Amino acid sequence: MTGESVASSSERPSRARPALILLAEDSPSDAALTAAALVEGGIECELAVVSDGEAAMGFLRRTGSYTTAARPDLILLDLNLPKKDGREVLCEVKGDPALSSIPLIIFTTSAAGGDILRAYEHGANSYVTKAVDFDDLATCVRRIADFWLSLVRLPAGGQ
Repeated sequence: MTGESVASSSERPSRARPALILLAEDSPSDAALTAAALVEGGIECELAVVSDGEAAMGFLRRTGSYTTAARPDLILLDLNLPKKDGREVLCEVKGDPALSSIPLIIFTTSAAGGDILRAYEHGANSYVTKAVDFDDLATCVRRIADFWLSLVRLPAGGQ
């Protein structure tokens, strides 16, 4: 899915390029559902998917097979990732001045109060519990994208 245009809509503000969302998700079915929800929501974006925390950091730091990766406009991060879990990724991203300004949304199945508290303590911009029903998931993803890609002003470009 990396680099593919997911959807477009004439209702959204025009951008120089479609927004890039980095989805760190180890479940191929959840990643496919999220991509489908973006399409159904008419969200103009590109979706890059990585399946573990090490790959997420490689993408963000442009190392290994990700040397040509673009800086994402938004990160959707699952907490329970292999190799390096989402909690570690969150701490690394928000602790790195070159990456900390990228909005990072915890997007996970966990509704545990401790996970929510720790995510905000470590700098998550928001915490969203994934819906299990596709229609609810599509609504959730559309609202995330509408807010982060249409309503708020994001830092320009980055590195």
